Amino acid sequence: MGIFGFGNAAMVSEHDALPGRTETIRVPAAHEVLGNPLLPPFPDGYEQVVVGMGCFWGAERMFWQQPGVWTTAVGYAGGFTRNPLYEEVCSGRTGHTEVVLAVFDPEVTSYAQMLKTFWEGHDPTQGLRQGNDVGSQYRSAIYWADDRQRQIAEASRDMFQQALDAAGAGPITTEIAQAGPFYYAEGYHQQYLHKNPGGYCGLGGTGVSCPVGIAELA
Repeated sequence: MGIFGFGNAAMVSEHDALPGRTETIRVPAAHEVLGNPLLPPFPDGYEQVVVGMGCFWGAERMFWQQPGVWTTAVGYAGGFTRNPLYEEVCSGRTGHTEVVLAVFDPEVTSYAQMLKTFWEGHDPTQGLRQGNDVGSQYRSAIYWADDRQRQIAEASRDMFQQALDAAGAGPITTEIAQAGPFYYAEGYHQQYLHKNPGGYCGLGGTGVSCPVGIAELA
């Protein structure tokens, strides 16, 4: 969404970040495509993945199209500002990156399979940008919920780096960190490309396939 002229290619410190607000952002009750709730509680036994891969409009569409995905939502994570607004995130003064939350049935798919979609769906070597979208809010990121997810994320990164090396691509710059708060983006961003089929999507992968099997940890 660099088409709007936003973007700051430096990371803000917690001290300099905007304070935000206590009020949460209101979102629609149901997913426009899948029909399930955007907000928890989610079904017992289901798992979640939270990733940033550039413009969250196209990223969300990738995930709601995957088998076993029950719901998706776009939002902001990895920063300091409470309940940030889109314009604040785009200013580079919140520390957040645009992310997708996907809730999935582990009997149909897996966390590692979700990460395969993540790695292949964007270019994780670009630092604080994704294509023409420049700024810390477009950085590549995986926010893990527990130690098992962390291990799978790190293993998948290492395997994908080997595949990138073989293809002559650069080093992965993806942030892999423990999940903090997930702040839902404004309602008009949710399932944006379903409501606006001709809307902007700046995502593009490397063309390199990500191996999955080894990253499937018990």
